Amino acid sequence: MSQQSPPRAADRPETVPFEVGLLFPGQGAQRPGMGEPWRDTPHWKVVTRLSEVAGRDLGQLLLDTGAEQLRRTDTAQLATFTLEMVVLDALREAVPGLRPVVCAGHSLGEYAALTAAGVLDPEDGVWLVGERGAAMEAANRLTPGTMAVLVGPDIVPLTQRRAARMRAADRAQVWVANINGADQVVVSGTAEAVAALADEAARDGARAISIPVGGAFHTPLMAPAAPRLAEAVDRVPLHPALCPVIANVDARARLHDHEAWRTLMLRQLVMPVRWAGSMRTLKGMAGGRLRILEVGSGSTLANLARRTLPGQILVRSVGTPAQVEALAADWWP
Repeated sequence: MSQQSPPRAADRPETVPFEVGLLFPGQGAQRPGMGEPWRDTPHWKVVTRLSEVAGRDLGQLLLDTGAEQLRRTDTAQLATFTLEMVVLDALREAVPGLRPVVCAGHSLGEYAALTAAGVLDPEDGVWLVGERGAAMEAANRLTPGTMAVLVGPDIVPLTQRRAARMRAADRAQVWVANINGADQVVVSGTAEAVAALADEAARDGARAISIPVGGAFHTPLMAPAAPRLAEAVDRVPLHPALCPVIANVDARARLHDHEAWRTLMLRQLVMPVRWAGSMRTLKGMAGGRLRILEVGSGSTLANLARRTLPGQILVRSVGTPAQVEALAADWWP
């Protein structure tokens, strides 16, 4: 049975009676077949349009590509960004008047956040993501790497000290790449170094979880990707933001200095994602009417937000037509 596009109710007002913040997940959220629920909806036109710009069959990535191939940086990033654009298109139709008051994206998701905020056009965004993914895949071939999540009490300072000690004592190539919360951190580096740090953390009671990515992202090992990405960023027009976007590298919300993003995109390659700080920034911006949507595959960012933001701020994940339809029905007064 074909999926139907979420309906737009004729009696809904043209403005949303609350403020909405949009969060976009990054690489690691991808999974095989995640585009299947959207294939027979009108929003699949987004995939067709972006495929023409990217020069790749993005529909195949969303429908038929297996888990191992989706681990590749150049495929995972395009697939993740494209699905987020499909869901965003559906949200805008299902909820007339939806205008985010703030956007943020985790790593790759920052490009979707910039698109949702109007800094990037979707077509420029998918081309830039393709260039970024290809540059990072090439950097990974020079020095193969991986990432792992560590969960436990006081895990951030403990892991920062362990990584620094391993680099100093053993010349291990391992760094803290994402600070997701007080009890969750992501380490990144060569497979051997990441495994050694994870094993040490596990012996002290932490939980280690591998991430389905192929690369030591947000570390100096990604520096070889910078020249190609810099050339791509310089070719893409940036527009004034329609709402603030919170940057990964410093957790600051930016509205008027859209040209700063050219530098921030390059810094993000080799610097940690300060997601916990980004959520603190979001918390400081939140009014009583703010609602948060994670747009894309999975619910990782929504779960992190629930642990950080006040309980009165409603948080929801939307990644399928059914979830968009339920959102439009449940959240409308």
